[in-house]
Amino acid sequence: MFVCVTHTQTYTLSVSCWSAAQRECGSAGQPCFIQRAPEPPLFPGEPVIKECPGQSFQAGRLLLHLRSSMLEEDDVLLENYLLGWDQLISFMESLGTMVGFFSQKVKDKVQLIRDLSLKHREGEQGQGGPYRSVRTMVGAELQRGVVSFSERSDSGCRTLLRLHRSLLWLRLLLHGLSEDQEPFKTPGELSRDAYQVALAPHHSWFLRNAAELVFLALPDRHHFLRVVCVRDQREATPILRVIIHTLTLVHDRTQRILDQHGMLELP
Repeated sequence: MFVCVTHTQTYTLSVSCWSAAQRECGSAGQPCFIQRAPEPPLFPGEPVIKECPGQSFQAGRLLLHLRSSMLEEDDVLLENYLLGWDQLISFMESLGTMVGFFSQKVKDKVQLIRDLSLKHREGEQGQGGPYRSVRTMVGAELQRGVVSFSERSDSGCRTLLRLHRSLLWLRLLLHGLSEDQEPFKTPGELSRDAYQVALAPHHSWFLRNAAELVFLALPDRHHFLRVVCVRDQREATPILRVIIHTLTLVHDRTQRILDQHGMLELP
């Protein structure tokens, strides 16, 4: 089986549909990648994640996209990674209008990398090219000299680093929500703790103070459980742990690649 992934839809295709899929998947203004569908890892006792009707965020789709981004060894496929971010943005937006302060910045970064991918795409259907994966992007941008190690730039590598840090923030937040050790901490407090580790060291005084307003406005823990489509903490914990595990794998791969090229502190 194969999967055709666009910015908005995922199609499962039989081998006999492969040629037709190559013709139909994507468009002149929207690249897509056709690839062998991954078999989701079956962890012992992995919970069944239900489709949650009536909302944009779907935990199952998030896992599908993130796992698909790791099809190549020690690399991260960018389009699948960005599709995963589409789901994480939906998660953030489900937490209220105040979180839009963060989610809009993330949207802008996701779009910047997509625009770079469109600009430098290769092949009749926009497959391949320098923005196919994190490794190919890093290599191509270093070769073209567009990555600055001393001043701000709009390179894909710098933009990815900002998404990478935000991914850590969300992972730490979900970890706090998944554990029973801190049941009396509010999501706002857990988000603040995660922010202090992942993002605050890289943010200005203005952004740190704006973040405080967001934390105060976050809904209660029951709202988070509804977003994940569970009834209580007992149901939420195994699902959140699977999501956290997958986020960790993607984060660690990205971290290694950026670290190998000295890109963890791009200005």
